Amino acid sequence: MTTATAIDPTGTYTFTIKKAPLRTAQIKTVKRLMEMQPHIQHGLKDLARGRAQGGNDPRRRAGRIWVHRKRRTNLVKVEAGATFTLRLTPQMVPDINSVMDFLDAKSA
Repeated sequence: MTTATAIDPTGTYTFTIKKAPLRTAQIKTVKRLMEMQPHIQHGLKDLARGRAQGGNDPRRRAGRIWVHRKRRTNLVKVEAGATFTLRLTPQMVPDINSVMDFLDAKSA
């Protein structure tokens, strides 16, 4: 297990969620970190393109066209045992330090 002070801000780490956070802000932070993986970003981009091309539902409302936009699909789930690998930047370190109690970090 790596402590928060031992994390290299330019290294590559594999994080494992050892227990799921309870506070909404902590869940959002872990989810945002998980979504920084390149293959997840690619999947989100593909889903966004599909919604833009035909996933939205235009309707007439009060004489004007109103677009009912579809919700974004979640590709990650914050739960105990989930793992993700990140190539860190110095901007990510404060977010990681804020939720380090819920994560187990190993150098990749």
